[in-house]
Amino acid sequence: SAALRFDGSVVCWGDAECGGDAGDVQRQLKHVKSLHASDKAFAAILTDGSVVTWGHEDMGGDSTDVKDQLKEVQEIFSTGFAFAALRRDAT
Repeated sequence: SAALRFDGSVVCWGDAECGGDAGDVQRQLKHVKSLHASDKAFAAILTDGSVVTWGHEDMGGDSTDVKDQLKEVQEIFSTGFAFAALRRDAT
């Protein structure tokens, strides 16, 4: 589980493999605008439009391959197993 705090930080708890431990990305989870979940991962949009993901890598928790494309994101859509991002330019 994860919760977005009023100050824009995120608190996580539960099964580490399923996103309950954001330790690897915790320093990046500041100025979070919105938080989204798949079945076993989380994605956060930061106020600068970048995206941070964590949790089960096969369920959306590893966005390394698309990191360069995750800029100017205004919305994230989730399924049980993946995320899709809509950028400000509608791509």
